[in-house]
Order: sequence, then C-alpha cells, then structure tokens
Amino acid sequence: MPRVTVAYAPAERDVLESVVDVAEGATVRDALRESGLVARHAELGDEQAMVPGIWGRAVAWDHAVQNLDRIELCRPLTADPKIARRERFRQQGARGTGLFASRRKGGKPGY
Repeated sequence: MPRVTVAYAPAERDVLESVVDVAEGATVRDALRESGLVARHAELGDEQAMVPGIWGRAVAWDHAVQNLDRIELCRPLTADPKIARRERFRQQGARGTGLFASRRKGGKPGY
C-alpha cells in the first residue's frame, strides 16, 4: 500500500500534515478523503478553490499517487505577485532595494 503525506496550510505559518496509507491506483482526491482533513476544514470540500500539487508541481485531482508522494493543497493567491512587488518597491524607494542596497560604512558603491 502506498503511503502518502497530505499537507494543507489554512493560514500563514500554520501547516497541517496527515500521513495516510492509500490503495494501489488511488488518486489525489482519494488521498485527501482518506486524510480526514476535509472533515476538519470545510473549505477543502470545494475542489475548485484549491489546486493540488505533488512535491510543488501542480497535478490534476484524478492524478494517481505513488508511494512517498507529498500532496500539497494550495490556496488561491490573495494578491498578484507582480503588483505586490511594485507596491513594495514604491514604499521602500529605489535606494533601499536591490543587490547592493546595504553596504558597510565607508564601503565603495557596489561592494
């Protein structure tokens, strides 16, 4: 029987993991049901809201799992990463960002 880990983060820095034994040929959906996380977190019941992945790569819900797979359930993004980066840059200013933003006192620019 394949043994897989199902991981879900309901909030930042809060990760729930469940190790389950599934039948041969089981899918990601089957492993999620076996983990019991759906019973504890109602938002997992809506498959359209979550994107499953195995070891960080997106997969379909009907993807067959293998032994020692780590299934990760990804929440939708709350902000567009490109827009968030622009906003951080705008708040910090050009002088506080980049590779050479912090340098030692008296150091040459770029070092």
